[in-house]
Amino acid sequence: MRLTDKTIKNAELRSKPYKMPDGEGMYLLVQPSGSKLWRMKYRLFGKENILSIGKYPFVSLAEAREHRYEAKKLLKANIDPNDRKKKDKRTAMQEANNSFLTVAKDWHDTNKKKWTEEHGERLWSRLMLHASSLGSRAIADIRTPELVQLLRKLEKNHKPDTAKRLAQTFNVVFRYAVHSGIIEHNPASDLRGVMAPYENTHFAAIHPSELPELLAKLNVISTSTQNRIAVKLLLHTFVRPGELRYGKWNEIDWEKKQWHIPPERMKKRRIHIVPLSDPALALLRELQPITGYSDYLFPSHHRRRHPVMSENTINKILKTMGYGGRQVGHGFRAIASTVLNESALFRSDVIEAQLAHVEENSSRKPYNRAEYLDERAPMMQWWSDYLQAAENKNISKTRQAA
Repeated sequence: MRLTDKTIKNAELRSKPYKMPDGEGMYLLVQPSGSKLWRMKYRLFGKENILSIGKYPFVSLAEAREHRYEAKKLLKANIDPNDRKKKDKRTAMQEANNSFLTVAKDWHDTNKKKWTEEHGERLWSRLMLHASSLGSRAIADIRTPELVQLLRKLEKNHKPDTAKRLAQTFNVVFRYAVHSGIIEHNPASDLRGVMAPYENTHFAAIHPSELPELLAKLNVISTSTQNRIAVKLLLHTFVRPGELRYGKWNEIDWEKKQWHIPPERMKKRRIHIVPLSDPALALLRELQPITGYSDYLFPSHHRRRHPVMSENTINKILKTMGYGGRQVGHGFRAIASTVLNESALFRSDVIEAQLAHVEENSSRKPYNRAEYLDERAPMMQWWSDYLQAAENKNISKTRQAA
């Protein structure tokens, strides 16, 4: 007599395990504990064996019969169902170990020592944000059209630069999988032809004449003191935002009035010395009671996975101030470069050294971390004085209007 859900649910409990047959070798093994297990007895090449199908009700009666049907097909082809089950399990485990997320994480962990912390964080965040749909997929099953679809979606959302950079990351992740022997072909090897051409633009920056208004708005914007100091210190030092965010207190030489940024955080992998003007030092002294408990100048208070403030914090503040699309944190470097060059007070080599722009020409003399330091220190003080004059100019206008 074949089983029904009713007879299974009403099965009595006994002191010893017993079988409830369903035909063709399959039965339900009822345990004294109340556990009900699907089993199938079969014979292949004269040897008897038992296939474990699953536990009821997680495997329903209908599903158990489907498993029996598939096992019978394998037996007809002289394939042992238990061997196939073990093989499928190994394949599933291999696919899980070779999912896009697992391979991407392995690639990231292998290469992150080559990058600055900010760059590594940005690469990973971009993948997780825009390619999360690929995460659990076996990397061997991902095809070029899927990648194209993801990239075109970004283009339609007016994010061509993100699409371009994500395509580059796809290429290196899949190439890593090829070199690791996980896949044979890189589906992201040539995505340029299917993407709209994109011309890189400079980081948004206002005209220097708008600095008084920006500084006035910065002084009244609703944000934390730590965040306000971050924007001001970025202005006074015009380092890259990532160099600021990961800055540490032990890098500050108070006596020499210098900030020594280590090579691993610099784009060109060379130590960079930032002479600190009096206003920049004053900002650091104001910050010290707030974040001096941490190794970092600007620690994160909310993000568990990341030790420092978000890369979006400064740009969000500028956007709230009304500078969305017109000014970003990185753009402060362009403003400083413009003002310093137009002043005609400082040599271009000195300005470029302070911007940490290193020539790629191999014939150039070896880089000296203290190069032009005697000229850069007074230049940085001049720049801070310029910013303070801009701030005072707006204050003066406000008082006159009052």
